[in-house]
Amino acid sequence: MTLRRLQLYTKVLIALTVGAVFGVLANRLAFSGVVITYIKPVGTAFVRLISMVVMPLVFASLLVGTTSLKDIRSLGRIGVKTLAFYLCTTAIAISIGLLIANGLRPGVGLPDDVKTELIDEAAGRQSVEAARQKPSLKDTLLNIVPTNPIRAFVDGQMLQIIFFALLMGICLTLIPAERSGPVVRFFEGVNDVMVQMVHIIMKLAPYGVFALIAAVVADFGLEILLLLLKYCVAVVIGLLVHVVLVYSSAIRVFSSVRARRFFRGIRPAQLIAFSSGSSSATLPVTIECTSQTLGVSRYICSFTLPLGATINMDGTALYQGVSTVFLAQLYGMDLNLGQQLTIVLTATLASIGTAGTPGAGIVTLAVVLQSIGLPLEGIGIIMGVERILDMCRSAVNITGDAACAVVVASTEGQLDRPSSGAA
Repeated sequence: MTLRRLQLYTKVLIALTVGAVFGVLANRLAFSGVVITYIKPVGTAFVRLISMVVMPLVFASLLVGTTSLKDIRSLGRIGVKTLAFYLCTTAIAISIGLLIANGLRPGVGLPDDVKTELIDEAAGRQSVEAARQKPSLKDTLLNIVPTNPIRAFVDGQMLQIIFFALLMGICLTLIPAERSGPVVRFFEGVNDVMVQMVHIIMKLAPYGVFALIAAVVADFGLEILLLLLKYCVAVVIGLLVHVVLVYSSAIRVFSSVRARRFFRGIRPAQLIAFSSGSSSATLPVTIECTSQTLGVSRYICSFTLPLGATINMDGTALYQGVSTVFLAQLYGMDLNLGQQLTIVLTATLASIGTAGTPGAGIVTLAVVLQSIGLPLEGIGIIMGVERILDMCRSAVNITGDAACAVVVASTEGQLDRPSSGAA
């Protein structure tokens, strides 16, 4: 890691710690409203700044990368490897979540009065996100093809933007160079401008992270976390197991990158994802860490990472597995093997096309609960700690995205050795 990146990481880590302490004090001393009103907007502005560069950066870098391909067939090969990695790790993540939840049994042992209070409060709480209907798999696949590319940019439809960028890049390679050259050079300039913009925005990261963490902790406090401590511990243990075992093993087996160097290189993106709770908002930072520090080619980053921010939700999938078993135990429902296999299949398919934004996991959790007959009101029970766990699983999601980029780049021979300053 370069000195500049190490300094940024240190500042963000300090801001994260100080923000958490400040949030606890604000909650205890009853001035959380001041934090949410005056400090949280700083964090919101930071997330918006990062989100601002996502679409043009992804489109320009992916288009330029596609035009540089000598063999278009490699595009299909890279796509197959990427999808296989994401779907396999998502299924493994859900399985780990189910194993952890069945082993720790977080929904068993709560005092009857606490259990009754949680269920009663949940019954009277409405969740707009949970009530939304998720599109079918067929509709999700059809929605990859945009009817209006400009609207896709306006609405932030990442899959549609990826499809249009790939198609445009391929077409540019099929026309004479004297006609495609000016277009390619224009988007190379756009890509360079967006990268420079990310560097400028990241100088504000410590202030944004402080504001985001302080607002979350001040709003929710520690009481609800302690009440559902066993459930939160089960989720966090599952996330750690998945990161340490699955991603480390994939990096060791399929790439030449050391696991220690991988995790050190991706730390700044993990901190931003943890603070913002958004894979999509973290995308420019993830691309920078993966390409600059880990040596993955820009083309591989521009394809695998935006796709991962849309369909790779390992942390969210694991959380759904733990949450479903937790709620089933809380409601006194025993899940048989068939129902648990249904959870694995449903959560894997439901993760495709889920937005990488805060709270998006609640939508897919509703789909999973419906698949095995659990009441949707149960979502209200875990809503108090949803934001905190969302931050944890977002960090895992972008770690999986980066691991996929490293693995695919290594198998394609597009992984550069780090410079002496990036180690």
